[in-house]
Parts: sequence; C-alpha cells; structure tokens
Amino acid sequence: MKFDDTDKLCVDTLRTLSIDMVGRANSGHPGLPLGAAPLAYAVWAGHLKAAPSDPAWFDRDRFVLSAGHGSSLLYSLLHLHGYGLTLDDLKSFRQLDSLTPGHPEYGHTKGVETTTGPLGQGFASAVGMALAEKLLAEKLNTPEFPLVDHFTYVLCGDGDLMEGVSYEAASLAGTWKLGKLICLYDSNGITIEGSTSLAFTENVRKRFQAQDWQVIEVEDGNDLSELDNAIKKARRETGMPSLIIARTHIGFGSPKQDRNSVHGEPLKPEEILATKKALGWPSEEPFFVPEEAKARFAEFAAAGERDRKRWLKLWKKYSDSLPEKAELAKAMLGREIPDGLFKPAPEFFDKPLATREASGKVINLMADALPGLTGGSADLGPSTKTDFAREPARTLHFGIREHAMGAVLNGLALHGGLIPFGATFLVFSDYMRPAVRLAALMQCPSIFVFTHDSVGVGEDGPTHQPVEHLMSLRLIPGLTVLRPADAWETLYAWETAVRRAKPACLALSRQKLPLLTQYREKIAAGVKRGAYLLRGPSIVPSVELAASGSEVALLFEAASILEKQGIGARIISVPSFELFRAQDKAYRDSVFIPELPKVAVEAGRSPGWKDLIGGDVETVGIEEFGRSAPAERAYEALGVTAQRIAETARKMVK
Repeated sequence: MKFDDTDKLCVDTLRTLSIDMVGRANSGHPGLPLGAAPLAYAVWAGHLKAAPSDPAWFDRDRFVLSAGHGSSLLYSLLHLHGYGLTLDDLKSFRQLDSLTPGHPEYGHTKGVETTTGPLGQGFASAVGMALAEKLLAEKLNTPEFPLVDHFTYVLCGDGDLMEGVSYEAASLAGTWKLGKLICLYDSNGITIEGSTSLAFTENVRKRFQAQDWQVIEVEDGNDLSELDNAIKKARRETGMPSLIIARTHIGFGSPKQDRNSVHGEPLKPEEILATKKALGWPSEEPFFVPEEAKARFAEFAAAGERDRKRWLKLWKKYSDSLPEKAELAKAMLGREIPDGLFKPAPEFFDKPLATREASGKVINLMADALPGLTGGSADLGPSTKTDFAREPARTLHFGIREHAMGAVLNGLALHGGLIPFGATFLVFSDYMRPAVRLAALMQCPSIFVFTHDSVGVGEDGPTHQPVEHLMSLRLIPGLTVLRPADAWETLYAWETAVRRAKPACLALSRQKLPLLTQYREKIAAGVKRGAYLLRGPSIVPSVELAASGSEVALLFEAASILEKQGIGARIISVPSFELFRAQDKAYRDSVFIPELPKVAVEAGRSPGWKDLIGGDVETVGIEEFGRSAPAERAYEALGVTAQRIAETARKMVK
C-alpha cells in the first residue's frame, strides 16, 4: 500500500481525538495513543478485514488492544470506521454509562473483541482466537472453499510482555504454530516508574524466537511503509506467529514525549495545543476531524463491506456444493445442542464414581453430538479425566500453564464456533483467577473444570487441598459455580453449563461418591435451579441439612443418625449458589422452609452459607488449612463428619 499525506493526517486524527478524549475527561492515558497510532493505522488501513455494518461477521479479522489503557485510540478507530460511536460518545470518555469506558469492555462497545486492561490478558486471549481460527479451518475448510480464513492482530506494550501470562501464551502460540497471529509490540522503553531498564532488560527478540515466533523489527514506528511491509511479511505463510517490534515514542509530539509521566497523566490544555502544533494539526478545535480523513476511513469501511459480501457469496457456494459440511458449520457456529443429548440410559452410570470420572464420561458422551466441544487440561488429563477417548486430536494440551489456559479459553469462547473447556485442580484456580474473573465480566461461555475439589484430595496435604477456593469463586459476580454431589448431578451440571452459554466452573471430587440414581428425576429438575429437596424424612421434619458435592453423602449418614433419635431431617443438595439465588422467593422457601433450623455443610470455608439460606443456620465447615492424610482421616481430623453434623442439628432442634 502506498501512503500519502492524507494517511499522515489520518494517523494524527487518531492522535488528536485520543488526547482530546483524555483531556476532556481529565483522566486516562495519552501516551500510548500518541506513540502507537501509526501501528494501529497500518493494520486497519491496509490489512484489517472487518465490516462495521456487521461487527459480529464470523470471518472478520480480530483486532485486540491488549494494552487496554490506550482505549481512547481504539474508540477513535471505531468512530472513524463507522462502528456507531459518535463524537458525543468520544466526549463522554470514562463517564458513567458511556460507550467509551476507561478500558475496552466486550459486549458494551461494538467492535471491542475482548475486555482488556489487566496486562497480558488480551495477548493471551488473542492466542485463543487464533487457535479457534486454526481449529475451525481444519474442520470446515476445503481447498476450494476457505470458509474460515482470517487473522488475529494484537497491539501490546512493554507491560503486556512483562506479565507472566504472556510468556505462557506465547509459548503455546509457537507450539501450536499459529501462523495467523500477528502481534505489534509498541516498544517505547517506558513504564510508569521510568525506563523499562529498571526491571526489563531481556532480549525480547531472542525470547520470542526461542518460542518459535517469527520476529520482525521496525526501527521507526512512525514509518507507515515500514510497518506495512512488516505486516505483509508477517501475513506470509510460515507456520509461525509473528511479533513485529516497532520502536516508538510514548507521548509522541507532546511536551512530555519519552517521559514516564505521559503514560497515565492527562495533558493539560496548553500541552494539548502544543502537541497539535508539533504535529502540524490544522485546528485548535477539540474533536476536529478533517474531511479528508473522514473520506479515507470511509474507503476502508467500504473495503470491509466488500470483503463481507464476497464471503457471503462463498458461503452460498459452500452450502450448495457441500451441504453436509454446511450443516456442520451451522451447527458449530450456532452452538446447536441436540435435545436428547443429556438423556442417556439409566445404566450409563452403574457404580460409584468420583465426579471427575463421571465428568470424563459426560465429555465423551457430548463429543459425538457437539463437534465444537474442545478442551484439555494444564498437563493433568489423566487426573482431571478431560481427554477425548475416541478423538485424541480434540484434546488441547496446555502444558503446566493455568494462567494462559484460562485466557486462551476466553479467546476460544469469544471467537465462536467452539465450546471450550479447560481443567486443573481446584487449588490451582488461583493461578488463573484473573482470566476467570474476566470471563465473568464479559459473560463469555468459558467452562472451567476444577477437580480434586476438597480435602478429599487426601495425602497431598494442605498445598493441594482447597479450603477457601469454592467460596472465593462464588464471590465473582456473573460466574456460575456448579459442585455436583454424584455422577448424575455431574451430567446435569454439564448440561446446565453448556446450555446456558455463560461462564461456569465445575468443581469435581477426586474420591468416589455413592450414586443417587433413585433420585434422578429430582436431580434433573433440581440442578438447573441450584438447590432442591433431594430426600424428605420418613417422619415429620424438624431440621434441614444442606450441602454441595461430596458432603451430600454425609448428609444421608447424619440424617440416619438423627432419625434413630426421632429427629426428621430434610436433605437438600445445593449444587449452585448462583442458580439458586436466581429463583423466585416461592421456590426458595419451598426448598428451605423458613421456620425450620438448618445445618449447612462444606469441606471448606463456610461463610456465605448463612447469607444464601437465611434464618436459623449453623455451619459445619473448615476454617483452617487441610492435613496430609488419607481422605477419610483428613475429614475426621478437620471435623467434617456425619456424627458432628448430627450433633449440630440435634442442638438446634427445640
């Protein structure tokens, strides 16, 4: 592509709109937009395949601003390309309920591919998007019909590449040979505290080359032709992801150029004017957009519309020529779930199973009917039971990289066409919590499978026994945590997670649990409502016993002890706090009868149960770290026993 003075004007339009937004809000980050505007423009002007009229068009290129603090640059791009952001929206930057929040938010602003801001997350999620493109292309494309054929572009900064998640994700991208992943690295040598040399002296080029990336260097990050040539080189088929290292100047053109203060401090009005003068900007008027720039950006938008129409014609030919593949594509892209999938024969589970084992059976049950189901573990497949038995190629091997796994899952989920899951031990959810939190914030349908969910882990001891993790995950707004009590609850927990298409965690046991087959009808109806009466007493009820997961089996033992003492106990399974809270009051009061005393049991921290149930509640939980011992002995030592549950209940009965 040949660049002219109008292209420079367009770059400076991005710069001035961005600093005007930050200046008007008196809040934000002017440094990155001033320095990195040419990098973004080089992608959007000459290479990005996207259609503003249909931001969700499936075969669009993805553009991820991993350095999300530079959001004003992304909003300027979206405004100028016609994604529906008005100048008034830009003027409302960082204000309550505006379409231009402080960091880009997926689902809030059209054209934002993923929520970014926590550094490194965008980079790692982009790896997931590129992986999704590759997996779908392998399954759906033919030589004549490249139905899935797009690139994933990332704009990142020094901070993204310092965060550990970027190391993990970059290693995976190289291993997976994601040749359509292109990262533009805004290398300006400055962070908030000063020069990057204070804490970041590694050779980034060699690091990425060691991770099987193609590395291209651009010495002048303002040179559009040099940037364009670098992107062209990166787009050539090499089977390797590409890192374009562009040397830039943070705060370019401003009085604070190359100073750390320009990272996150708004420019003062006189500094904004000085910046515009240094750029040779034709107006002092805030939010001024030259007509030449408007026309040039309109050309880019029109080119994207032509790309989309060409793809629609390709889809029509694909459908006519390959009807079976077209049906497969529609099923995957539409996330179609057959009605009878979760209705296996009663003998599907015929013996006590750990819920991790039951989950493995369910995954392989779903695999045949859900071609988009894809997932794996952080090097724990034999333990988490998440491998695909009949189609090993569908198993993703994340290596020992929980943090990257979580972010990659988000990228896979956001891309569409796949139903992704990733597994590790519950205690290691700590390593991936930022990605789990972002999944909840975005409401993207990532499924996190956490096994070894209690002190039932046993001999591995307190380092591997989660006690605070369940309750801490339940504290994340918008995240559904499902902890099934047996194999059948596991089946319906998976159904709930898959059908809801929202972020969910499954917490699964290491130890075998009794089957509740005789209650299957209740389980099928109850799991999706979060809590339900599993079994009523044979005598008048005097107390209610509630638990999730493996502790439900203890409730049966405790209820038996109590009934021998003439005390009737209702047994309530609570697989999901979040789903139960969403029920109406009449249903909640039918599960937990307000006037009856209640005992809530969990092999972990117990705060939260009283708030969920309400009324007269006592808890039997674990308020300390675990013990290294066989599972049964660990439960005994920590006081989670049927005898203690029964004693607690007996004291509550008047």
